[in-house]
Amino acid sequence: AGSCRGNSVERKIYIPLNRTAPCVRLLNATHQIGCQSSISGDTGVIHVVEKEEDLRWVLADGPHPPYMILLDGNLFNRSVLLQLKGTSRVSGLAVAAAKPSPPQGFSPGLKCPNDGFGVYSKDYGPEFAHCNTTVWNPLGSGISYEDFDFPIFLLEDANETQVIKQCYLDHNVPRDGSAPEYPLCAMQLFSHMHAVTSTVTCMRRSSLQSTFSINPEIVCDPLLDYNVWSTLQPINSSGKVDPEKEVIMVATRIDSHSFFWNIAPGAEGAVSSFVTHLAAAEALHKAPDVPLLPRNVMFTFFQGETFDYIGSSRMVYDMEQDKFPLRLDNIHSFVELNQVALRNGSVLWMHTDPVSRMNQSVDVQVRNLLDTLSRSSVGSAVTLQEAGFSQPLPPSSFQRFLRARHIPGVVLTDHRTAFHNRYYQSMYDTPENIRMQYPEGLSPEETLEYVTDTAKALAEVATVVARALYGLAGGTNSTSAIQADPKTVTRMLYGFLIKMNNSWFQSIIKPDLKGILGDVPQHYVAVSNPVNTTYLVQYVLANLTGTVVNLTKEECLNPEKNPHSEREMFEYSWVQGSLEPNSTARVPLCVRSGVRLSKALSPAFELRQWGSREYSTWTESRWKDIRARIFLVASRELEILTLVLGIAILLLSLLATYFINAKADVLFSLPRDPGAVAY
Repeated sequence: AGSCRGNSVERKIYIPLNRTAPCVRLLNATHQIGCQSSISGDTGVIHVVEKEEDLRWVLADGPHPPYMILLDGNLFNRSVLLQLKGTSRVSGLAVAAAKPSPPQGFSPGLKCPNDGFGVYSKDYGPEFAHCNTTVWNPLGSGISYEDFDFPIFLLEDANETQVIKQCYLDHNVPRDGSAPEYPLCAMQLFSHMHAVTSTVTCMRRSSLQSTFSINPEIVCDPLLDYNVWSTLQPINSSGKVDPEKEVIMVATRIDSHSFFWNIAPGAEGAVSSFVTHLAAAEALHKAPDVPLLPRNVMFTFFQGETFDYIGSSRMVYDMEQDKFPLRLDNIHSFVELNQVALRNGSVLWMHTDPVSRMNQSVDVQVRNLLDTLSRSSVGSAVTLQEAGFSQPLPPSSFQRFLRARHIPGVVLTDHRTAFHNRYYQSMYDTPENIRMQYPEGLSPEETLEYVTDTAKALAEVATVVARALYGLAGGTNSTSAIQADPKTVTRMLYGFLIKMNNSWFQSIIKPDLKGILGDVPQHYVAVSNPVNTTYLVQYVLANLTGTVVNLTKEECLNPEKNPHSEREMFEYSWVQGSLEPNSTARVPLCVRSGVRLSKALSPAFELRQWGSREYSTWTESRWKDIRARIFLVASRELEILTLVLGIAILLLSLLATYFINAKADVLFSLPRDPGAVAY
């Protein structure tokens, strides 16, 4: 038999767009935000908009509405979106990312991030509430928090964008001032969302479904994940730390966000700070007298902070409810790393809370904290300066701890007032935003190991932080040997910002987790947990602060069988290890560390208070199908004519079938046998 080939009719009609990212619906206690299509998808004739004047065709002149707009990334702003939101002539939007990033900046987040869920309110520092004193994100347009009733997709592949433009040029461009003739190039976007109105509504519906239905249809899920934490000196994770034991808490966030689902590079917004935090943890663990320090140090990485402090509010709640090994009373002081990669010169700013410092004892402790940090920077390339007593805290996890207790603390940032980050919570907060540059022609392995200027600068910050933590923990020896490793920092930046699937990350994770190593890293908290970022922060921290122990695979995976494993004090991980020289085989090993996970689910969902104003209530809608495709569409008249002809042919067929069936005995009777004669 000869070879056979098949080609479906659908493939001949449609060109699928495989590299897209949708805007999806999120909900909180009072609102829904984001985008959605109709249940059967939205279709429109494509029109390319590369300058604002092109919008006139879509909004007024074009004779073939509704239109599906291919929008240049430089025009993706609040002004244009609100024009499109107010018309029925637009059925959807496909955005081609701007390259290079918009020089004027672009932030779809709020001007006052996490407003209403920090420490400042009408009862606590009302002059600082709602960013009255400092607008932290002046470029924030707030479009991520608007509700759009049409689909908006990001086109991630320049080749697919070019295919759409070519289809537009071939079929849709007006000729000599007259409207283009059919067939026209059209696009269809599918992103129908199941949840509506608010978290209160969608969680109630999901709860009713779960209670009374055998096959419940859940319409939304809470944003959740896990916080990552460890301590300098091991503690019993199943017990309680002695009330007299003081702990220095170091914190940072590990999540980011943008207008589009799971597009959250967060280079300056998250990665710069948690990479610096990880490097500081490694440097401090190498100090020889760590076990003798009078105070412990806790390294904490919060998830979900972008969405009204999910991770930090949950840890505070757990501490208050005695569901965590530490209590709030154990916290001696608090150091938080915020955005730190875009320093002006060498300056790093120290922010404190002016309200709690009105208490004299708190002010003395804060002053001691600031002095220790300042001394630690002497002789380094980092200059620490106070932001000012009248300056409030920037958006930070520390604010959630201050809501519960007056804890002496400081937040370190690269900005004194407004963010230096012009791309806060956007798809453009990329490695280029923090000035990561590599020579041309490097292989992936050479790029992984190449120490960038950004890595050197962050290693300097990590060194200052590690030395300060040593002093705060009661260390008295010289800190000159405490030094963050720029090589470790550059590896982490490459892995968390450029390519997760690299040789170093492959060597430090469990064999059954190698599937999490995708190509382009994203740091959205999501609803499936833990996400890739959480796992990788966990295993990087274990690699940098843990110890390789001589255990077999069986002993490492089942430490409870070993009476000397101290299971309550340590976690054991059987990791892949590095490749053997000139081989594809790996040398696995067992790593013992104090790294643990704790739930980052808002207390509002534990308490079933879905309308809470105290805790985050963010949920993500569920959906069935998200896809995009282009095709040629005929005129409405031709479609109607085709339909009418089809119906006419169907009726004629039915009529013919009826008459043939009625006369079947005449039309299909058998002729008589001429040899058979009847007498």
